[in-house]
Amino acid sequence: MKALTWHGKSDIRCESVPDPKIEHGRDAIIKVTACAICGSDLHLFDGVMPEMRSGDVLGHETMGEVVEVGADNKKLKVGDRVVVPFTISCGECFFCQRGFFSGCERTNRDFKKAQEMWGHSPAGLFGYSHLLGGYAGGQAEYMRVPYADVGPIKVPDGLSDEQVLFLSDIFPTGFMAADFCDLKGGETVAIWGCGPVGQFAIKSAFILGAERVIAIDTVPERLEMARASGAITIDFKDEDVYERIQDLTSGRGADACIDAVGTEPDTASGFDAVIDRMKVATFMGTDRPHVLRQAIHCCRNFGTVSIVGVYGGLLDKIPMGSAVNRGLTFRMAQTPVQRYLPQLLGRIEKGEIAPTFVITHRATLEEGPELYKTFRDKKDGCIKVVMKP
Repeated sequence: MKALTWHGKSDIRCESVPDPKIEHGRDAIIKVTACAICGSDLHLFDGVMPEMRSGDVLGHETMGEVVEVGADNKKLKVGDRVVVPFTISCGECFFCQRGFFSGCERTNRDFKKAQEMWGHSPAGLFGYSHLLGGYAGGQAEYMRVPYADVGPIKVPDGLSDEQVLFLSDIFPTGFMAADFCDLKGGETVAIWGCGPVGQFAIKSAFILGAERVIAIDTVPERLEMARASGAITIDFKDEDVYERIQDLTSGRGADACIDAVGTEPDTASGFDAVIDRMKVATFMGTDRPHVLRQAIHCCRNFGTVSIVGVYGGLLDKIPMGSAVNRGLTFRMAQTPVQRYLPQLLGRIEKGEIAPTFVITHRATLEEGPELYKTFRDKKDGCIKVVMKP
């Protein structure tokens, strides 16, 4: 089969790889009908995440048709259309039983590496390094889905692939970002990053009761999409973000701040972002937390900082004195997708949100390697790429 594979920094190829096979009774094999390039994939493209190996199949936003099921899988049958969460979860362990599916204790085959790096291991993830299980991803013609009687959700008749594909990651992640803000109604929420996750965070914040959303980015197409969703926008190259948020909130700060950027902010966002990049380049640091620093400073006393941008290692010069003395709450996670799937599918069916609004590019797998570059470089108005093998 054809698949997009990783061969080093900035080296993504579309090539032939072996077809996946049933390895466990709870497995399923799906024929991929739609998949997408995620902003998190760009961290792999840029060589930021460790433990990638040449030939690894990429992708964790995937859906398709079931073509084979293991003998112990009683949930799915051949012909079912399903969306596959990027988090692989057993459904039975301490964390899965409590709804914390991305903390699954059983699915990370490389848990010892993760434990050494982070203290404890999270769940395994599709297409995201041998720190998180080394599972082949879904930017391919076919994909093996472990624990397929827990993760995938069946797609109702009448909904297209593009309407439901983003239930695999970016819609639940953006919704979780807003959910973490514990909105009661009437709040001001500031969101850093107007990529796909940020766009869903904007929509979700309004759905959950925010009165105002402030969206921070510098890419014109992203800012325009944010405005179309009702957000007030700040171009960080043209305005001082802290001062503008102070003006908009009468000096109080935002009720909640969402970091939807993570470890690779634009170096034009501030002098500290330039220093962070120098530290990473000279192996004096692992991550570049400019956005998190700014979110802390812009959040009101006893507000919430919600973190859904990807960080991998150690963060330097975080203003914990500000956070502690002003009573901030931090919420963060890899998204326990299965926890959110039923209600978000319901919102799509009711017409509360049409997830297709973020799609700007549709392509084949063969076009994928070039579109990784286009997406990373923010060219051609690229916000979200959907591929159909």
